[in-house]
Amino acid sequence: MAMRRFYNEIKGKRVSEVPEHVKPMLSLNYIKKAIQRGFDNYHAKYIETSSPDPIFHVCYGGMIFSYLVALPHERRHLQHAQEHAQQHH
Repeated sequence: MAMRRFYNEIKGKRVSEVPEHVKPMLSLNYIKKAIQRGFDNYHAKYIETSSPDPIFHVCYGGMIFSYLVALPHERRHLQHAQEHAQQHH
């Protein structure tokens, strides 16, 4: 949704005008405000309505995080198993 809004904002601009439009969006203050707006929207949508969704978000986020942390180890293990299979085949 944010990408669509950004695309619609820059769609009518000339290429030379795009950096002037994007530069304020890359400031630290703008990024802080955008993150705060996101937290406020999340709080209004899920926390104030007593929705169970935040519990699911934490569970799914934890599963994805643990998968990404374990992925390099699993890839090394798979590569070692493949090399071992080639040597003894």
